[in-house]
Amino acid sequence: MAAASIMPPHTNPPPPATARDPTATVSDPQRHRDAPTPSLRALFLRAVDPSRPSSWSTAVADLLSSGDPVAALAAFAAALRANPAALRPALPPALRAAAAATSLSAGRQLHLLALRSGLFPSDAYSASALLHMYYHCSRPLDARRAFDEIPAPNPVIVTAMASGCVRNNLVYTALSIFRSMVASDSAGVVDEAAALVALSASARVPDRGITGGIHALVSKIGLDGHTGLANTMLDAYAKGGGHDLGAARKLFDMMERDVVSWNTMIALYAQNGLSTEALGLYSKMLIVGGGVRCNAVTLSAVLLACAHAGAIQAGKRIHNQVVRMGLEDNVYVGTSVVDMYSKCGKVEMAWKAFQKIKGKNILSWSAMIAGYGMHGYGQEALHVFTDMRKSGLKPNYITFISVLAACSHAGLLNEGRYWYNTMKTEFGIEPGVEHYGCMVDLLGHAGCLDEAYDLIKEMKAKPDAALWGALLSACRIYKNVELAKISAERLFELDATNSGYYVLLSNIYAEAGRWKDVERTRVLVKTRGIEKPPGYSSVELKGKIHLFYVGDKSHPQYKEIYAYLEKLLERIQEAGYVPNTGSVLHDLDVEERESMLRIHSEKLAVAFALMNSVQGSVIHVIKNLRVCTDCHAAIKIITKLTGREIIVRDIKRFHHFKDGLCSCGDYW
Repeated sequence: MAAASIMPPHTNPPPPATARDPTATVSDPQRHRDAPTPSLRALFLRAVDPSRPSSWSTAVADLLSSGDPVAALAAFAAALRANPAALRPALPPALRAAAAATSLSAGRQLHLLALRSGLFPSDAYSASALLHMYYHCSRPLDARRAFDEIPAPNPVIVTAMASGCVRNNLVYTALSIFRSMVASDSAGVVDEAAALVALSASARVPDRGITGGIHALVSKIGLDGHTGLANTMLDAYAKGGGHDLGAARKLFDMMERDVVSWNTMIALYAQNGLSTEALGLYSKMLIVGGGVRCNAVTLSAVLLACAHAGAIQAGKRIHNQVVRMGLEDNVYVGTSVVDMYSKCGKVEMAWKAFQKIKGKNILSWSAMIAGYGMHGYGQEALHVFTDMRKSGLKPNYITFISVLAACSHAGLLNEGRYWYNTMKTEFGIEPGVEHYGCMVDLLGHAGCLDEAYDLIKEMKAKPDAALWGALLSACRIYKNVELAKISAERLFELDATNSGYYVLLSNIYAEAGRWKDVERTRVLVKTRGIEKPPGYSSVELKGKIHLFYVGDKSHPQYKEIYAYLEKLLERIQEAGYVPNTGSVLHDLDVEERESMLRIHSEKLAVAFALMNSVQGSVIHVIKNLRVCTDCHAAIKIITKLTGREIIVRDIKRFHHFKDGLCSCGDYW
């Protein structure tokens, strides 16, 4: 019979139609080797009544749910031999077994069987399962053809079609199907399953209004009380990033919350850099979570928030919670711990956490490579990369971003060139924009500006703003005004509203004494209505984050801070510090320029930290923009005079200041 051929090759043959152990009296060794698997044999001994079609259907479904789709297909073949009436109830689970096994050949035979028996397109359950099979086998066109043969698809079939589209990333098609479903009759045809599919699709499109529209429909038809649906809606809002934060929080506050809800909202805050909100929500979860307990996902999200904020004290507390829950060796949580310590300036603690991870995956290794790299420890990063390859793991696209970034931050030109070429020739990985960006930064670091520019021109992909920005930064260091102008023009085409590029170009012109070009750039900023985001620096002290803006007088200690800073600046000037007023507005006199530099946020943060921390402790400062050249020079001398180590993380990299030197080698 044709149905018997649906079994994939090398599987155990179906058992005979009997409830007894079919191998009990067999002595031939070959027949023993071909006997059914223990799970299949046990199932038949316990459950199957060959005379009842539903019994066969249950057997196929149970084997599928137990994770053995191959055995489920074998049981289906046995069912047809024993009782052809089992076809109708057993066909849908058999199709789902073919989907789970991604066996297109078995699925096509089942499709043919459904056509011959008349179960397709007349039987809704078989039709739905058939669509499910084709989509799981990555055959969306076959699914569409089958769908078009169904004369009046019901909501179950339409939902299956839309779900398959989402699975194959045909999200606009899925949303179109959902709209047709709603328009065909009334909102009453939309059930929880259909809404889940629609929300999953809306999470993948840039038009954020779609999620809000589905939310309104779900509320109108009374489905918003389902926790699972509400969680999916929350996730859809989360995919929209910061644009939907307000709507997401409003939904979160109104819904019946479980651990998934808390985790999603905490992660949404953390991923958008709202670390204070993420940490606050985590604390609320522990206090008023209604018995909900944090898990590995929660801790990973909170650790991300600590990493973004550079909140080392909070990060240590979360790490202690990780240890108490026995999750230190968990590959996902452990990797989050590594990332947190790396971004909080504690790379040695990141290394200790990395060593405790069991079953390290490619992300764990890449995180540790990146951790060393972002601190300028290029050789250490390459040693970890070597150990990763010795472990048997093959580096991937992300790994090479970490490796090349490490070479860039450490100025390892030859090593960077070698691994950039090896990535292509030995591992077959075509460089992406991120890899080019690392190489342009590395070449610019070494003063090879023409080579960096040539690399950009030979790219297959379109250079992005970060790449041109790396070249523009190199032009500032090496005072290449003409190439800076070219880079800036490309940047203005790609991202005309980013004030940082205008500021950087203006500074390059100013340092070259080209004040007319400075003025033209300033006029351009005004005519385009571009606003520079306020620069700020933050310091964590006793678990609390202290924020400082330029000229800030909102801090309770501001009088003491300014007095302390004034004396500190006098000391470093005696030690050779000269304010770098070259890039400050040229229409100010020298005294006004120096005054502006003295109250930069980095200096205020450093002064506050020196006043309030014990001698010998390391000071950590987070800057939301680049560290300015004047503050960089001042902090170097401050470390020499005070004997303190200061670590500043700006938007580009870490700066380890110690004994009058910086780990960046004055390049950033």
